[in-house]
Amino acid sequence: MHSLEVKLGERTYPIVIGPGPLSDTTLIHKYLAQPRAMVVTNTTVAPLFFEPLATALRSAGVEVLKAELPDGERYKTWDTLNLVFDDLLKYRCERKTTIIALGGGVVGDIAGFAAASYQRGVPFIQVPTTLLSQVDSSVGGKTGINHPLGKNMIGAFYQPRLVIADTDTLKTLPLRELRAGLAEVIKYGLIWDAEFFAWIEQNLDKMLDRDPEALAQAVRRSCGIKALVVAQDERETGVRALLNLGHTFGHAIEAGLGFGEWLHGEAVAAGMVMAARLSQRMGDLSAQEVSRIECLLARTGLPVEGPRLGVDRYLELMGHDKKVEGGRLRLVLCKSLGRAHVSADFPRDCLESVLAAASA
Repeated sequence: MHSLEVKLGERTYPIVIGPGPLSDTTLIHKYLAQPRAMVVTNTTVAPLFFEPLATALRSAGVEVLKAELPDGERYKTWDTLNLVFDDLLKYRCERKTTIIALGGGVVGDIAGFAAASYQRGVPFIQVPTTLLSQVDSSVGGKTGINHPLGKNMIGAFYQPRLVIADTDTLKTLPLRELRAGLAEVIKYGLIWDAEFFAWIEQNLDKMLDRDPEALAQAVRRSCGIKALVVAQDERETGVRALLNLGHTFGHAIEAGLGFGEWLHGEAVAAGMVMAARLSQRMGDLSAQEVSRIECLLARTGLPVEGPRLGVDRYLELMGHDKKVEGGRLRLVLCKSLGRAHVSADFPRDCLESVLAAASA
């Protein structure tokens, strides 16, 4: 078992990583404000992991309630959020009733937004069960839902009290979901740590084969980087924007195709390639570095080409990105492997050329 902290002063919280903590009878209990908790999960995760978690909580004297949501990105909506509020009100949950998110990124984002909003804020714990949510969405306090015009456009920053990344849950993860999570792992190497990128290249096959130690190391290093970034910039006014490498393109892909057609990690993978190609056109990345990025993503089984949305449609959807400032589109680009920056200073024709290649 490994633990690290997201250092945010009085709101500092631990991330516990390793096999088995989901069933720990004392770990979650000590972070509850009262012996009552609402577990928000979905129809896929609940049959696998709800009872082990509930049994552990009940053995510690906790009353366990459940809100079970439909599974899928297309359900990351107001209607689904209201299902959580319905259950919170039905069970007369109070301001000290903790919401526990048990599931992937959609569950975590919806449950976190509900926690931020219900009675103006109740305690919140993340128990991510997918690789993508363990390395990314469960850490840092971003919560929210989608709008037909843009992903995650409605939400709040709201930090959990605890994150439990039980790597045993990855044993049941479908291969497509595992690959999608690896896209975010690769992202951390690209933006922050070239040595980690090289480690991923060397250990990719082990991770695809679900080697426990390789996956645990990937989760630990990814969470360590994100914790460091979030501690510096909780509300994304500066360095935290680097965590969005590939996401401006990727969110456009998700919205353009209809949420759920591509997994988030698949869209981010294609988006990272577009960002890399634009970085090359800007004179930063070399052709060899772009090739390494494309090869690693292809080996992972992720797309390296975007869907054919058309240049105008890409630009329209990218215009809804949260990094747009003063009407100017800003993108996360790479200076080199392991070094990224946010820039609005890219030639429009270079961007359009990259998008045109994805839409040919």
